[in-house]
Amino acid sequence: MHWIDWCIAIIPLIAILGLAVYSGRYIRGVVDFLAAGRVAGRYVISVGDMASGLSVMLLVAMCEQKYQIGYGIDFWAKIIVPAGIIFSLTGYCTYRWRETKALSFGQFLEMRYNRPFRIFAAALRTASEMIANALSPAIAVNFFIYFLKLPHTFTVCGVEITTFSFILVTLIILALICIWPGGRVSLLLTDTFQGLLAYPVFVIITGYVLLNISWGAEIAPTMMDRVPGESFLNPYDVSRLRDFNIFSLVVWLFSTLLNRASWYGNDTSGSAKTPHEQKMAGILGSWRGGFSTVMLITLAIMVITIMNHRNYAPQAKVIRDALSAQAAAETIESDAERRQVIDAITAMPEQRHIIGEDQPLSRKANLDTNVFRKVRDVVGQDGDGNFKLQRFRTLYQQMMLPVVLRETLPTGLLGLLSLLMIMLVLSTDDSRIFNASATILQDVIMPLRKEPFTPRQHLLRLRLCSVGVAGFFLTFSLWFVQLDYLNMFMVIMTSIWLGGAGPVMIGGLYSRFGNTTGAFASVFAGSGISVSGIILQQKWARHIYPFLQDRGWDESVGSFLAAASRPFNPYIIWEISPEKFPINSYEIFMIAMISGIIAYTVGSLVTYRGPYNLERLLHRGIYSTDGEKKLHSAWTWRNIMSKLIGITPEYTRGDRIIAWSVFFYSIVYQLGIAFAGVVIWNLFAPWPLEYWSIYFYITILLVPAVSGIITTVWFTWGGVRDTLQLFRDLKARVDNPLDDGRVAGQVSLADRLVLDKAAERKSVNANFTGKDE
Repeated sequence: MHWIDWCIAIIPLIAILGLAVYSGRYIRGVVDFLAAGRVAGRYVISVGDMASGLSVMLLVAMCEQKYQIGYGIDFWAKIIVPAGIIFSLTGYCTYRWRETKALSFGQFLEMRYNRPFRIFAAALRTASEMIANALSPAIAVNFFIYFLKLPHTFTVCGVEITTFSFILVTLIILALICIWPGGRVSLLLTDTFQGLLAYPVFVIITGYVLLNISWGAEIAPTMMDRVPGESFLNPYDVSRLRDFNIFSLVVWLFSTLLNRASWYGNDTSGSAKTPHEQKMAGILGSWRGGFSTVMLITLAIMVITIMNHRNYAPQAKVIRDALSAQAAAETIESDAERRQVIDAITAMPEQRHIIGEDQPLSRKANLDTNVFRKVRDVVGQDGDGNFKLQRFRTLYQQMMLPVVLRETLPTGLLGLLSLLMIMLVLSTDDSRIFNASATILQDVIMPLRKEPFTPRQHLLRLRLCSVGVAGFFLTFSLWFVQLDYLNMFMVIMTSIWLGGAGPVMIGGLYSRFGNTTGAFASVFAGSGISVSGIILQQKWARHIYPFLQDRGWDESVGSFLAAASRPFNPYIIWEISPEKFPINSYEIFMIAMISGIIAYTVGSLVTYRGPYNLERLLHRGIYSTDGEKKLHSAWTWRNIMSKLIGITPEYTRGDRIIAWSVFFYSIVYQLGIAFAGVVIWNLFAPWPLEYWSIYFYITILLVPAVSGIITTVWFTWGGVRDTLQLFRDLKARVDNPLDDGRVAGQVSLADRLVLDKAAERKSVNANFTGKDE
């Protein structure tokens, strides 16, 4: 990169680290470190969550996925988006979670179930979360290596150091700098600052791509050039798509409903001033993405077009050669084999695919097929060869994005993109390290102690736990070999917890019959299936398939799997192959969730001893501890719509405008006009492919871009305002901790629940009706 690019990337990074160090002066106690004193405003939470949720791994994973399936499936995904909006508008789970006043996820589990389950579930969730997130730094490091075209090793004083490990250690240290001084306060402030910086970068990069690549002349023809059943644009022609298909959307919708509360606790879900402010932050979450989603879509479209359209054939040749050479250097240890692979791919002629004359492209026959064929010819088709090919293919697909960006963006934009990637790494890694470390200390270590920590000891151990988790991230990234699509990897790893967590959390917040036996049964069933699936996927190519083949069992196992999946064809097809386990991660996840629901219901009913006292858990009625009055209004014909979308008497005029705008955009426009209206139209007059091209240009680029500009300005203003207010509130808490009675009451309660052993025991072990002892 040019020195201008380096300045653009490094100067804001220094400011971010300085802000993290400065925020340490506002830490007065444990609640400040864990939940920012519970004084955060809605825009700080929303903008910060946007930054912490938009990772480099998410960007790479989305481009990897869209390069395989395009955007036809996204039409059916419009059914899912309103579900999340409705959950936010109604406060589904979020409001009740805040009413419990639990300072951590495990504390809630102990209040609702018992202490042994708190320890077990917290350990399991943290393990799942850490494994799923620990790959993120590795993906980010590879992104920088491929994007900056760095050598894989360098020498310092005669010692050879791998570039991967050097950058990885640097990124982990930067994340710890953001965590150590102020915990949640540091994260909220730095994530919000990074989010505000990221908004204009989204707009600039998106604008550059769309101004330089024509939708009508290049993008649309490339997207339309697919075989029947694998359309990138027509949602009625996607029956032959595998992995990311309509069934994956069904799984995602089901998980959205079931696992709404499964990641609550030890994140910003406990940082807002009030439950209502937390609910409004969730509603604003529908808009907070602003231009980020548009940028993600634009970059994926750019990769598809450059790699497949004949106008970019020379550029695509350079990209494939460079990408293959770098991927081979990482995945093929033999110098002779690696040199042979690189020479064979380099010798391939430029591929100029002519749309309309050549056969349309497909998943199995495309411009990358010859690359993988050359690798297979060299490494062989035995167990070891299949493993090498799978690793090469995975890295090739994942790192296509940074190489395309490197060969496409000019000076200045390279620096802006580098800055954006650095911010995405920091904002995600620091949050994930902090969340996991807080869970370990709060919900695994502390319940095992006989004596509570002093506040000073507590803060020190929270920081030390962060260092420990960072060490795990470092070790995992160095040694783990990832063989599947990134989105598939995330699904299967998080399903270790999510497979059985949904019934535990939903049942805990809403049911009176759920108990500890059902909770244990749910987690054991869901997690057991997920872990078994992970083992089968990891060992398939190198061990399991060769074992079946050596004994002549491969055909019989393949016939059994094909017969078992036949009722669900064409969306579930279990075909045995030497490279990949036939049951994908979404299918394993669905089996785990269904098993968890059955186990929770059966286990709870078999050991049922009476209804649980939810009012006490939620601090309602006579159990209210802070004197806050709950405002209620009767159902009438005039307010029925407001009631249905969750508007309550505590909503201000601005809150109502936000809620109604989210409702109209998501429900009326996206679900009603852009989905239901189009479905009805196609029932009577099916659209040609050109119509779908225009439709997706309008719905995934034009309208989101316009709304993105509005929300960028809106959230920038709100984020700056709430950030300044957060500074004032934190300073007031430091100067006079008891000045605000409401806040002091909340903090006192939270501190007491976590730090005071006698009060915690009294709260947890009270004789609720039907409570498990």
